[in-house]
Amino acid sequence: MRLTPAFWAVVGVLTLGAAADQYRERALELMRTTPLIDGHNDLPWQLKILFNNQLNHVDLHSLNNTHTNIPKIKAGRLAAQFWAAYVPCETQNKDAVRQTLEQIDLIHRMCDKYPEELTFAESSQDIMDAFVQNKTASLIGIEGGHSIDSSLGSLRSMYLLGVRYLTLTHSCNTPWADNWLVDTGSTPSENNGLSEFGIRLIREMNRLGMLVDLAHVSVEVMKKVLQVSEAPVIFSHSSAFAVCPSKRNVPDEVLSMVKDKQGVVMVNFYNDYVTCSSRANLSQVADHFDYIKKVADASIIGFGGDYDGVGRVPEGLEDVSKYPDLVAELLRRNWSDQEVKMALGENLLRVFKAVEKVRDSMKRTAPDDVPIPYEQVQNPCRTSYGYPPDDSASSLLPLSPMLLILAQTLSHL
Repeated sequence: MRLTPAFWAVVGVLTLGAAADQYRERALELMRTTPLIDGHNDLPWQLKILFNNQLNHVDLHSLNNTHTNIPKIKAGRLAAQFWAAYVPCETQNKDAVRQTLEQIDLIHRMCDKYPEELTFAESSQDIMDAFVQNKTASLIGIEGGHSIDSSLGSLRSMYLLGVRYLTLTHSCNTPWADNWLVDTGSTPSENNGLSEFGIRLIREMNRLGMLVDLAHVSVEVMKKVLQVSEAPVIFSHSSAFAVCPSKRNVPDEVLSMVKDKQGVVMVNFYNDYVTCSSRANLSQVADHFDYIKKVADASIIGFGGDYDGVGRVPEGLEDVSKYPDLVAELLRRNWSDQEVKMALGENLLRVFKAVEKVRDSMKRTAPDDVPIPYEQVQNPCRTSYGYPPDDSASSLLPLSPMLLILAQTLSHL
């Protein structure tokens, strides 16, 4: 019997298909034993834009014009998700705090509406408990320091509402931190990276047990935070600068610092940060995983898809259902089972536990209640109650009881 080229072509296709199935089945098996934790998803903002947060008008089982819905979450084996409580930079110095609180409220209501599929999570243990229950642990991250309006009291209040990371900036400077656009030259630096108040904010986040997220910040901020934070840090949705030289990505010197700090870089899927162009594919996303592993280590890698926050996603990673295909690609590239498990969720869990350990070690440390100096935040939408007439809160001294009575009397004249 003479075997034709067409026959061998069919055999080749079947062989490749069997191999692909083998990697995917192995990926699914690893995801059955290790939770996939994604660092950043903007579905709450889509619900704001599409429905003005009227969750009663939405069915997350059938919503199809987003990257994320419940069937896609289940198909993607998404065990834990940091949902972004994002509001745009245009809200800075206006209604950013209110808008952020509304997004926090929305995430809580998502969990309440779909208790069989989603469960609210505030700790590393909560993630594992949800995984055992076959539910998606839902955590909150605030995307942009403008959301707290330069207030440590706002930061603490949002922590009490369940917020577990703060991205220090979005694509605008805050009065205390510079954003990534500073490195492009399109935005001037206002803080030489991180101001003194910014450093105090990092320490207060350490005290609270809130993860510090360095996605969106300038390289100078990255370096300063990595030096001053007592706890490991995260990049919730950033990729490797050497693979795609966007200033939103992480340069090699910072990757090395993250390794030394035992933090985690959660790889972003946005085409513009994958290939620095409008087109990308799954294999090119895997290139970022490979590169970070080569330069630093598999112990600092995670998943940070940025789904529903971007307009372009790679071919093969069209929505959150596609995570197993990316895991299978890593296995095809000879990642060990242990390396894959670290990237899936073990790295993030390790960082989260370390942040909680620092929090516990600082439980006797008093909250920082010194406000940011008024001249650093003065604008037409802000009042100055509590600040002395001549300016800075940093110069505030404790008043004697007699002076307090005098001040109160004068304020009513």
